[in-house]
Amino acid sequence: MSETNMIVFGHSPDADDAFMFFGLAKGIVGIDGYEIGHHMVDIQSLNVLAETGELPVTAISAAHYPKIADKYRIMSCGASVGRNYGPVVVTTRDDLDVDGLEGCTIAVPGEFTTSWMLFQIFGPDDFTPLFLDFDDVEDAVKSDRADAGILLHEGQILFEQRGFRSLLDLGKRWFDETGLPIPLGLDVVHRGLGDEMCQKVTDALKSSIEYAHANEDAALDYALGYGRGIEREDGRRFVRMYVNSDTLDMGEEGRAALQKLFGMAVDRGIIEEVPRLDVLQSH
Repeated sequence: MSETNMIVFGHSPDADDAFMFFGLAKGIVGIDGYEIGHHMVDIQSLNVLAETGELPVTAISAAHYPKIADKYRIMSCGASVGRNYGPVVVTTRDDLDVDGLEGCTIAVPGEFTTSWMLFQIFGPDDFTPLFLDFDDVEDAVKSDRADAGILLHEGQILFEQRGFRSLLDLGKRWFDETGLPIPLGLDVVHRGLGDEMCQKVTDALKSSIEYAHANEDAALDYALGYGRGIEREDGRRFVRMYVNSDTLDMGEEGRAALQKLFGMAVDRGIIEEVPRLDVLQSH
């Protein structure tokens, strides 16, 4: 947990996360009486940190919530949600199709990610996962250490330019099966802050997202400063995909989608039970 006069927000340097925190980072949005700090690391590291409850506020993979529900509440804002799109399973092999993934080695960008949960739900029964940092997945596929890999972030929109072929869009498959959006990432707030502070944090995050939307070019400049060399308009496209109306408020559909995701994970034996969805509604 943080010092009493500091609220630390954990988030990734990915363009969509950084974009959301623009208002907070620039001091346009704040919480009276508190400084705002940032702990910026990759999402897999944030998932691990959430298990200890170290950060007062943090982004996590939606799939990881069952493991940390005792420590954190979900905020109704801040979710990264795809509607008929999401992580993409790709290959460089011409002889491979989605039905041929049985027995293959699959490069996976982190064992706590929602993409991994989705692949376990929709992928083959028999395969070998190769867990890697997300930015090592492409090299693993190109070097034939893996037959296919799951791409996150800007890789979802740039994979063809980078020499890959799509086998399965997990977000589209999810939508075809459920008719629901897919909540890939969540922002959560520590229960130990108390109800009043949890509400203030949630409202501040929503205000930061609203400010970024209203000042898109400046927020994009800030966000791409943490990027991996992605072109500006590609970055804009990616941010608009994952910082959208669902990010301002996941709504009933978002809640239903989380319930469905965890229910399907239970059915597949991935998790033991569906956690109680404690969603704190922003004002």
